[in-house]
Amino acid sequence: MKNRYADRRSKLGAMLPKNSAVVIAGAAVQYRNADSSHAFRQDSNFWYLTGFNEPESTLVLLINESKDVQSIAFVPKKDALKEIWDGYRAGPNGAVKDHGFDLAFDNTEIDERLPDLLAGYNQVFYPVGKSQKLDADVIDWIKTARSKDRHSSPIDIADASSKIGNERLIKDKDEIEIMKKACQISAEAHVEAMKFVKPGMNEQELEAFYQYQFSKRGGRFAAYTPIVAGGENACVLHYVENSKALKDGDLVLVDAGCEFELYASDITRTYPINGKFTAAQLAIYEVVLEAQQKSIEAVTVNNNVMDSQIISEKVITQGLIDLGILNGSMEELHETGAFKDFYMHKIGHWLGIDVHDAGDYIEDGEYMKFKPGMVTTVEPGIYISSTANVKDQWKGIGIRIEDNILVTAKGNQNLTDFVPSNPKEIEALMA
Repeated sequence: MKNRYADRRSKLGAMLPKNSAVVIAGAAVQYRNADSSHAFRQDSNFWYLTGFNEPESTLVLLINESKDVQSIAFVPKKDALKEIWDGYRAGPNGAVKDHGFDLAFDNTEIDERLPDLLAGYNQVFYPVGKSQKLDADVIDWIKTARSKDRHSSPIDIADASSKIGNERLIKDKDEIEIMKKACQISAEAHVEAMKFVKPGMNEQELEAFYQYQFSKRGGRFAAYTPIVAGGENACVLHYVENSKALKDGDLVLVDAGCEFELYASDITRTYPINGKFTAAQLAIYEVVLEAQQKSIEAVTVNNNVMDSQIISEKVITQGLIDLGILNGSMEELHETGAFKDFYMHKIGHWLGIDVHDAGDYIEDGEYMKFKPGMVTTVEPGIYISSTANVKDQWKGIGIRIEDNILVTAKGNQNLTDFVPSNPKEIEALMA
């Protein structure tokens, strides 16, 4: 396990110039109110490069003239009393012995030691702008380092975000196995929820059911706040109130996925609360499903990240024309963006340690091409609010279908296809 993180640090160092340094801060404990804290969740970049799960820790990488990478950790010091209250601490010795750092120190020593470590280096990389505290700390550490020898070369600041993000973008085999588990847990939860839901339930009750299904399978935490949106609530893209009644005859859109070993899954299904689609609901649903299926087909190493977006837009535009919701030619309506009244978001996003994972979408001035090991969501939707200028039969219908797609050398793999998206299969499951 230690080698996995050491290899990632070495790979990052190989992408950076010689005589440079990297500073990555871990997360701090966050408080919900007063002295009641949220469950600790480590910073994603820090976790990716260390696998170390204690708060208030910092990773420093030093890349020398020979491009060798030295890893130095600043971690909470051993404290017998605090360990009684809050649990085991590795301390500097444990950080080196059990986590593979080259050196480690108490985190209380960082202001004293880090300027000495940075002195003589030409460039410091860190995630610029992610944390005001880290921005200020890095500037102070560099100022102090420069003051130690006024004749030394200046130390420049550079943003590490893309460097780390694009390394994270390509998942290794261990990461893929973890993500498959996260996706399977979430898919099974969606299947159970389809069998569980009934008219008269509350959105909150359904949300709680998902959380239980995640947790009982090993995914203690949701990867993000679930969206459980009955009826027209589904037309609010980030609806998280999750407090209204689930009505007979309405659809419910559920966007929910668990986090497993800090890796996210992200599934959306829209299904009839009473187990049967109405004719209008089914008509819209089939347009979204076609858009999703054709967009997934485009997630291959030969295509870029916008190809599936454009496919989804054109399929949805034509579908809305066929249903009489839009009028005109598909090409003209697509060019003018007429579909955006009903489909206003992108087709998907990278998925990994974060649900909206790190990694660029532009490479060398062009849209990035898919590469094996990338994982993306594919999630087209149609949302028709009651204020839309359409026939009454379409009003209040919001539908999104989302799966998690792994790019492979030969095409792609749908990691979440365990949960059905075919409407006949959904109705059969709910019968």
